[in-house]
Amino acid sequence: MKLEKVLQELNVNEYQGLNSSQVEENRAKYGVNELEEGKKTPLIVKFLEQFKDVLIIILIIAAIVPIIISAAVSGSVESEEWIETGIILLVVILNAVLGVFQENKAEKSLEALKKMSQPNCRVLRNNQIEVIPSRDIVVGDIIYVEAGDFIPADARVIEATELKVDESSLTGESLPVSKNNKELEADNLPLGDQKNMLFSSTFATNGKGKAVVIATGMKTEIGKIASMLQTSKKELTPLQNKLALVGKMIGVLCLAICAVVFVLQVVKNYINPGDLTVAHIWLDAFKEAVALAVAAIPEGLAAVVTIVLSIGVQKMVKHNAIVKKLPAVETLGSTNVICSDKTGTLTQNKMTVVKLYENELKDIENITKSEAKMLAYFAVCCDARIEGEKRIGDPTELALLDVNNNVGTDISKWQRVLDLPFDSERKMMTTVIPVDGKYLAITKGGPDIVIGLSTNKEEELVKARQMNEKMANSALRVLALAVKEFSEIPAKEDLEKDMTFIGLVGMIDPARPEVKDSINLAREAGIKTVMITGDHITTAEAIARDLGILQEGKKAITSQELDKIDDDTLAETIDDYRVFARVAPKDKVRIVDAWQKNEMVVAMTGDGVNDAPALKRADIGCAMGITGTDVAKQAADMILTDDNFSTIVEAVKQGRGIYSNIKKCIRFLLSSNIGEVIVIFVATIIALIVGLVNKDISIGEPLVAVQLLWVNLITDSLPAFGLGMEEPEESVMKEKPRPKKEGFFAGHIGWNIAFEGIFIGLITLAAYLIGEFVFDVKYENVENVHGMTMAFMTLATAELFHAYNVKSEHSIFSKETFNNKTLNIAFVIGIALQLGVLYIPGINTLFNLVPLSFAELAIVFGLAISVIVLMEIYKLVKRLIIAKK
Repeated sequence: MKLEKVLQELNVNEYQGLNSSQVEENRAKYGVNELEEGKKTPLIVKFLEQFKDVLIIILIIAAIVPIIISAAVSGSVESEEWIETGIILLVVILNAVLGVFQENKAEKSLEALKKMSQPNCRVLRNNQIEVIPSRDIVVGDIIYVEAGDFIPADARVIEATELKVDESSLTGESLPVSKNNKELEADNLPLGDQKNMLFSSTFATNGKGKAVVIATGMKTEIGKIASMLQTSKKELTPLQNKLALVGKMIGVLCLAICAVVFVLQVVKNYINPGDLTVAHIWLDAFKEAVALAVAAIPEGLAAVVTIVLSIGVQKMVKHNAIVKKLPAVETLGSTNVICSDKTGTLTQNKMTVVKLYENELKDIENITKSEAKMLAYFAVCCDARIEGEKRIGDPTELALLDVNNNVGTDISKWQRVLDLPFDSERKMMTTVIPVDGKYLAITKGGPDIVIGLSTNKEEELVKARQMNEKMANSALRVLALAVKEFSEIPAKEDLEKDMTFIGLVGMIDPARPEVKDSINLAREAGIKTVMITGDHITTAEAIARDLGILQEGKKAITSQELDKIDDDTLAETIDDYRVFARVAPKDKVRIVDAWQKNEMVVAMTGDGVNDAPALKRADIGCAMGITGTDVAKQAADMILTDDNFSTIVEAVKQGRGIYSNIKKCIRFLLSSNIGEVIVIFVATIIALIVGLVNKDISIGEPLVAVQLLWVNLITDSLPAFGLGMEEPEESVMKEKPRPKKEGFFAGHIGWNIAFEGIFIGLITLAAYLIGEFVFDVKYENVENVHGMTMAFMTLATAELFHAYNVKSEHSIFSKETFNNKTLNIAFVIGIALQLGVLYIPGINTLFNLVPLSFAELAIVFGLAISVIVLMEIYKLVKRLIIAKK
């Protein structure tokens, strides 16, 4: 739109501003200039949501229903039943508390966005310039900005004097954008090309300007990003999906087996009721089903996985990565694609002079005195300044000051006596300084312009143009320098003509030195690196080729070209592209979605506001800790405290190791649960058969619920934590990423768990039968307690030994067997706890146990160690089969 039409539609006078009544009217119409907060989930709701899990519901039913039935049948509840119910409910509540603790307490992305707003700004109202809080800005306000100011709202430029704005946090463009008041030549231009617009939360680096506010709050470009953060769907991580699947599977199996056991127990009790009434027959059968439910459900699984992930988080901190959401540790390990922002992530986000040309094109190394003098001339012809840690001005000029400070000469001796400021039409800047009794005019600017106004020999100028083209083709930003000598202070109109060309400098936002190796490592690990940037495509391609991202057969594409491709086509062709240039925030989300449609696990790195929606949408978002905005950090799952791309590769290694450890934990825990189910299920069938044959023989219950809870929560959990402390093997980075839909039981792990569980169940049942019928020790008023004790001890001890089987696919006799101190300590503590529960008076009574003799204990340990013997045979056979293949 023409500027006059904009002012007319907003009903504002550019010389007087809005009056008080217009301000109130516009505030009522458009709202205050701040971002809306998303609705927060109450803590109690988060807590209650933890009870939606199928296994948790089964446990709650298993805890409460026996109490209700027992009270209804007998009129009272035994203390043992209260203890079992209390323990089960305590486990459920602890799991819920852990779940709430894992979740983010509040969504802080929008709060961080609000903090980015400039607290105060200058505005023209009632024909007076006022300083007001930025939240009080309304549509139609006339605002003033100058170098160093944050832009408080989206605004159309009215006047601009050398105004440049750093929009890198919004668009990813590394260089400041020159602003003017001309209407745009086309609609739907990327934000970086909207030269007549100022955008909220960017900041001016040079010059000054005047603008009229056209959007505030959620209507600004940054507000649109806030809306995207609010509406962005929350995806479950692969780990969460797989754990949920395992839980549902266990739940279904648990209910089915419980139903079968319940029916079998009822039949058995009717065949041989003893002193049981009809009501007690059903109650007894239900208790047996409850014991089976407790046996089948790995109560410690959630806690173990949480703690293993927490351990992983602590390891990641040592490697400069802060993980905000625990499942993100595993997710990063399964990453297929890293979509990386260029500015500040792959590059240093600092314009740097890397080439110069005086007589020859060379790097900034071993320069001559003449070349050092040229750099000093460039530096003196700059309006930027460096004051300690504070850097003020255009990044291009700051780069000239930096290179002169490093390898040039002192410019403090030169006093500028005349200046011609940079002009976007002239594309030059000129400064006059006194030198040796004369006056030297120094002009820097666009090479084509400066060379064209120089009077050097034609061959010199031809070579200069060739060098300019060579640097430009390498994506360098090139500036030229020329001088002209005067005997007295010259008139301005005499400055920029008939000059002597001196040389060129080429600068770029350089790649981080360590990134190239990291990208190669990622490639070896089967991970694709994709560059996403707001920069021009030429610059992006040059950086991508240098880093090894843009290889043969892969392409670069701009935002405008991307807009012409529909989502389905993009998903089909996404693997053809490795560089996306001039992108908008919505493009980044589309790119992430396209990869995810191809079943890829996507990691997105970034540091700017413009990265936040994609960081949230990706399977794992990685924000930069040093240069990253608060918005990016809050939207991300992980923060890289050193802003180092190589940290991501190390995080991938740790993530893969942690996932492997979690699989070991689950294999270990489920084999125990299957063993427990086998014991109760087979014992019930045997009891039924024996009852049919001989009613005088009672098999009884091999294990009760309180014993099973002890094994699941204590004896099993300790070695599981030890398994979670395993260090990742070096070979883990030579493997390809896991398929997104690969389950926990891929690679025959399911068969291993079943095989190990069945064997553990059988030796536990054997211990029960030996204790009950071979030793035939009777205790007053306590049925089958001797056999139960031997079964309990065998089950728990076998699991402790089995942890070493699960630790590695290698033989237990290898040198790596005992290199995990945590697992070794867990084994010793586990054995000590088992002996304590067995022999400490009062505690053994609570668990329905009696002390065992040395011979009985020897049988227990013999049966337990047989797990190692069996698994060694299994591993040997497996190695022989693999060797033959």
